[in-house]
Amino acid sequence: MSLPAEFSKSLKITPKLAEKLAKLGLRTDQDILLHIPLRYEDETRITPVADLRLGVFAQAQVRVIEATVQFRPRRQLVVTTVDDADETLVLRFIHFYPNHTSAFKADALMRVQGEARHGFFGMEMVHPRFQAVHDDTPLGETLTPVYPTTDGLAQSAWRKLIAKALESVDLPEQLPAQILDGTWPTLREAVTLLHAPPPDVNPSALTERDHVAWSRIKFEELLAQQLSLTKAKLKRSAERAPALDAQSDVLAQFIAQLPFKMTGAQNRAWAQIQTDMLAAHPMHRLLQGDVGSGKTVLAGLACAQCVSAGRQAAVMAPTEILAEQLYEKLHGWFTPLGIKVAWLASSVKKKDKLAVYSALTQHEVHIVVGTHALIQDAVQFDDLGLAVIDEQHRFGVGQRLALRHKMNESVQSQIKPQYDAPHQLMMSATPIPRTLALSYFADLDVAILDELPPGRTPIVTKLIDQSRRHEVVDKVAQEVSKGEQVYWVCPLIEESEALELQTAIDTHGALVATLPELNIGLVHGRMSAQEKRDVMAEFVAGRIQILVATTVIEVGVDVPNASWMVIEHAERFGLSQLHQLRGRVGRGALQSTCVMLFEKPLSAMAKARLKIMYESTDGFEIAREDLRLRGPGEFLGAKQSGLPLLRFADLEKDIELLERARDAAMWLLQHQPQAAELHLQRWFAQREHFLSA
Repeated sequence: MSLPAEFSKSLKITPKLAEKLAKLGLRTDQDILLHIPLRYEDETRITPVADLRLGVFAQAQVRVIEATVQFRPRRQLVVTTVDDADETLVLRFIHFYPNHTSAFKADALMRVQGEARHGFFGMEMVHPRFQAVHDDTPLGETLTPVYPTTDGLAQSAWRKLIAKALESVDLPEQLPAQILDGTWPTLREAVTLLHAPPPDVNPSALTERDHVAWSRIKFEELLAQQLSLTKAKLKRSAERAPALDAQSDVLAQFIAQLPFKMTGAQNRAWAQIQTDMLAAHPMHRLLQGDVGSGKTVLAGLACAQCVSAGRQAAVMAPTEILAEQLYEKLHGWFTPLGIKVAWLASSVKKKDKLAVYSALTQHEVHIVVGTHALIQDAVQFDDLGLAVIDEQHRFGVGQRLALRHKMNESVQSQIKPQYDAPHQLMMSATPIPRTLALSYFADLDVAILDELPPGRTPIVTKLIDQSRRHEVVDKVAQEVSKGEQVYWVCPLIEESEALELQTAIDTHGALVATLPELNIGLVHGRMSAQEKRDVMAEFVAGRIQILVATTVIEVGVDVPNASWMVIEHAERFGLSQLHQLRGRVGRGALQSTCVMLFEKPLSAMAKARLKIMYESTDGFEIAREDLRLRGPGEFLGAKQSGLPLLRFADLEKDIELLERARDAAMWLLQHQPQAAELHLQRWFAQREHFLSA
């Protein structure tokens, strides 16, 4: 739903113009003022023709010698001109109108603006801007801005609109002197300079956003973002949640039965999570770690703490195969302890769903694991104390909120309402760079698993051209003959699930024909949950030697004997997905290999992705590169999740501004909450996508 525009009458914005501005996200006077130019052109000086640089915008002043319409190689208007030094400049117009021919009369004095190039007759400009002048016509006083635009909005219209806004729109200073750098310009001065820079300003400092005026704008934006997130964090700290203090020895029993010793990183993260859960306000913690770092164990520990305190836990994952993997692990851990773990997904039969619904309200189920099915209206709890969300960035704000609200709808809350929200643990196998965590997760406490369990061997990554695919097939057959197992992942084809499915079927058929002596399985998203479960069980048991799969196994079961993975058309995958897929092997002590097959020619983006995958197995390093290549919106799925995206700041370049904005946000909320509110209204009044879940 589009939001209504709120322009002042002084700007005289017609409904038609408002519609065009809305396409660019501009709905207020301030939006217009903050529509910053992409680049600038210098019309404040005259460049002699002899000094023109190829491909560089410049303004020349020339006198017309002649203008002729030529028909070879095509119809065009060719204007021959000279400057004061008698240097010739040819102006060429492929598309022209009668006013062009009438403007270029012999001896007319013209100013032309454009990029010079070498033509057949020497230096020329193609389709330059031009205007007739006199010897005393003044030059421009500021650099000429070039704005991002949409159909039907010419640059001249933009310049008129911005000039009117600068003249009539009030832009008062709202931030106290205590948080502003004394060397910074005021907000109005910064905005004015960016729209109308004086000629002595370095244009590259403006276009690269390195000018002090840009620092002021970026700080304003970062401060608004940090205020929104810090407000959310402070609000949660004032909410009430059950203090999950263990009332039984469930937790000790859970730890005692683990067949491995937890890593130092796991112990540190668990200490943070346990402290959070003992507090009387909701935990809101993000647990992030690389593939295979042991997040599921910590989810189990959190559930054990919750259950031992007499309450229920819910664990939600974005896909059925991931949710089912979590269910199998938690069910295996808790069943010997007499704790009931239930499974809930869209594929569950209606009769079984109803049984789970009833058991949850009667507190006969202690932990429920599932997909989006957990947030359906029919799902009610007796006493929800903990919500665990895996791969949290793949859920929208509304979905995360819906699970939180299940606490208020629980039976116990209706009997004696006393709590605002359950404790919430979010997990991500996509390591998040520090700058991104500071920017987009300022309202979260973050625990990091930066240590892999002992005994893991490094994964060898090979990049191989599709033309050598037959060599890969031969090598796979050799590895299988040694008793090892192989994942063969088919390409992601976003445009068509049907095409992706067909590709998997074709690949499976080709491998069966080439390697008839082997047992080759197939798993894809169109199979029923039971069918996928049966195939994966056969693979885990070692009866299937090669498993052909679509990306449903991105987050699949652990198979320590699977030491090889082949990814077809690796160039079609994102970095995060490639890293997740590669993490399916290397789960045991065997030397593991991931072969990434690619098809030439490769785009620059694809080359960059494959290069970092070849060079690094460090999830955090890969995440930093992924952020650089894709930007924060794509990296986080922020466009779908409700996170407020940054328009001006650069998370890599502006880390110092970000940290300063974070400190300033806390100070403002504590000492001048009114100024904080005014600032939020200025930046987010019409697009308040603050994190609420």
